[in-house]
Amino acid sequence: MKAVLALLLLLVSALAAPVFSNAASAAATAADTFSDPAMEARARNLQRQFRCLVCAGENVDESGSPFSADVRRLIREQIAAGQSDAQVQDFLVARYGDVILMKPPVQPDTWLLWLAPFLVLGAGGAVAWVVVKKAAARSA
Repeated sequence: MKAVLALLLLLVSALAAPVFSNAASAAATAADTFSDPAMEARARNLQRQFRCLVCAGENVDESGSPFSADVRRLIREQIAAGQSDAQVQDFLVARYGDVILMKPPVQPDTWLLWLAPFLVLGAGGAVAWVVVKKAAARSA
């Protein structure tokens, strides 16, 4: 009976944890808003252009990580200080590197990043071709 109660308690706490963490991140996001709708739209647009370095493939606007909250705060501080979108981007790239951009530029130090999917696809095709050729040679 105690084991069933412990399992039930564990299940309830596991289900409740995401609800509380999402509520906390939503509250943190709601507190950091501009009263001017144009500035808020600009901030949200900029937040979508930067990658959360903690999360897998999320932008800082979507992410609930502490890192993303810090980046959102930095973006809003830069906007409030009168910086342009390009200046905000330059500031964050200088601080974190091109990896923070959701669309990093194509330049010599990012070629591998841009070419990696094609290299992996080519390597997989080469392995499949070798396997098929060996199987055909065995059957002949």
